[in-house]
Amino acid sequence: MAAARFVLHHHPQSRAQRIKWLLEETGAPYELVSHDLEARTHKSPEFLALNPHGKIPTLVDRGPEGTAEVVVTESAAIVIHVADAVPEAGLAPAPGSLERGPYLGWIVYSASVLEPALMDAFFPRKDAPSPVMTGWPSFDEALERVEAALKPGPWLQGESFTAADLTIGSFLGWLAGWGKLPGPERFAGYLSRIAERPAHRRAFGRG
Repeated sequence: MAAARFVLHHHPQSRAQRIKWLLEETGAPYELVSHDLEARTHKSPEFLALNPHGKIPTLVDRGPEGTAEVVVTESAAIVIHVADAVPEAGLAPAPGSLERGPYLGWIVYSASVLEPALMDAFFPRKDAPSPVMTGWPSFDEALERVEAALKPGPWLQGESFTAADLTIGSFLGWLAGWGKLPGPERFAGYLSRIAERPAHRRAFGRG
């Protein structure tokens, strides 16, 4: 039996959980390498050879034939890579299509706007940074943009669920589960639709 194409270095309380959900959405065979953060297995020499920063998630892609070993790091990059690597799953607009630009924009928005804005909101700086020195708005403004994009619905790009929904949705779901999502009723329908997805249920052990 051929080895699974993807190997995901994983801990359930990390961004690796969204990658596990992504892999379930693709239907591609994958293996999990579980890490113990308290035992610092993600700082072992073997793991640091894959990811010098010792960060999870880290993905190994063995290629369609299972004969390669390409390491992909950073959650947003992993999402883009996997969605493109399994086009039959329909999680990514085709390169060169008009839908591709906004799709990529939302994936990057999570990492480059929502997460830094969240840190500024929860851990205020002693001195407010100059507006010309930060590349993101306030956290409330960032969430308002997501809310506006979802109003046509049901997904960020209309009728089609994409890996952009997986990225933004996992961020919102994490905040909601933590009780830190401002105005959670704004996103309740969206998060309910996400929770009903069979791949989401499998990834989170609910079916």
